[in-house]
Amino acid sequence: MCSPTRRRLLAATGAAVPALAGCFTESGSDATELATPESVPADDWVKPDWRPADAVPSEDDVAATTVVSDLAIPWDLTVAAGDAFVTERDGGVRRFDADTLAEDADLGPNDGETLLESASLPDRASPGEGGTLGVAAHPDYPDTPDLFVYYTADDGGVSNRVVRYDLEADALETILEGIPGSSVHNGGRIAFGPDDHLWVLTGDAREPALSQDPGSRAGAVLRVTPDGEPHPENPDWGDDGDRRTYTLGHRNPQGLDFTPQGTPILAEHGPGARDELSILRPGGNYGWDIVRGGPDDPEYGSYDEYEAATPPVVNTGPKTTWAPSGLAFYDDDAIGPWENTVLVCGLTSSALSVVGLTPRSDSDGDDEASSDDTDGVRYDADWLDDRVTATVHRLFADEWGRLRHVEPGPDGSLYLLTSNRDGRADGPFPRTNDDRIVRLDPR
Repeated sequence: MCSPTRRRLLAATGAAVPALAGCFTESGSDATELATPESVPADDWVKPDWRPADAVPSEDDVAATTVVSDLAIPWDLTVAAGDAFVTERDGGVRRFDADTLAEDADLGPNDGETLLESASLPDRASPGEGGTLGVAAHPDYPDTPDLFVYYTADDGGVSNRVVRYDLEADALETILEGIPGSSVHNGGRIAFGPDDHLWVLTGDAREPALSQDPGSRAGAVLRVTPDGEPHPENPDWGDDGDRRTYTLGHRNPQGLDFTPQGTPILAEHGPGARDELSILRPGGNYGWDIVRGGPDDPEYGSYDEYEAATPPVVNTGPKTTWAPSGLAFYDDDAIGPWENTVLVCGLTSSALSVVGLTPRSDSDGDDEASSDDTDGVRYDADWLDDRVTATVHRLFADEWGRLRHVEPGPDGSLYLLTSNRDGRADGPFPRTNDDRIVRLDPR
């Protein structure tokens, strides 16, 4: 079944929207079916019991300190029980003391411990954008001393894997493999959700059609147990589907976090801009590579034309590029104007986007994103996710170059990871001592 949106409810009452044909509609004379599950868990939308701060976020709200320099393309960071784990795309996994990161500055790689060498990851390879990517600690760490790592492998063909590393036993076990890989579009972010299950983001591996194949693990959000088995409440994608799949139709997702109510929020790279921020629905199909734009996009199908596609909260359109990577939902009041916002790192934009999400009524909606210097950029077009309006403020543009990830630290602080030595930086970057971890402390 398809998850209902306001447009589908209007269709049921006879309002003028494209006619449904099962769970897909026709665009012009060609009908294209998007994959949908046999059954979908209930998606009862509950308006958030939180609201973004009623203030304009500013760079002056925080004090910035470079904590660690000279890293080899840091990709992910997670903090757990006094330990801070950092992956380097062209290396392995380092462990820093979390208190040291929170208090000191001007550290180097050797101030941390090399926990996993790249050679310790079987068949590890780093083609293009691949390599050692996501990292997550077990929810019961350190009582359960397990660390999970997503990396690119080449054993005669490029793919991606998730391994579990037992720090006490010094034992490595593959829990998830068979994720298509390539020199680009490997996804890579992993995180434990509020249900203590592991969420895994995968890219389309330069084969867009795989994103519409429920039996492929490409272009999808997977939700698995710590052993790599399907979450028991995942959607049923049919006999040929993979029960590990929570959503599909993704191009190259690299950002994931959860609201205080446990709702997953995802950021992914679009084609030629068209970057997206989405609220995930179980069984949602996010359209790639059939749908990726609005009604005025000349190159890609519109979400208005494909009712099986779940629309995003933000689509930056064909003229604005974020190249979004890691994100965090900031629910701390230490940085007041940033409270209850989604923080999204931009690679091409070289900026941190602060996104406020507010519920909107059925009467809201404009045709285009609107903006001014005070209110930021507002996304509330009718063809976007009709549950919320997104308001975006861009901070620190070109301050540190390409930003790969943002991670909450102690006492309301945040950590930013730069990605200036990945071959994509230009202008003044990379700078001496890139790449780095920058700490943002509340003023």
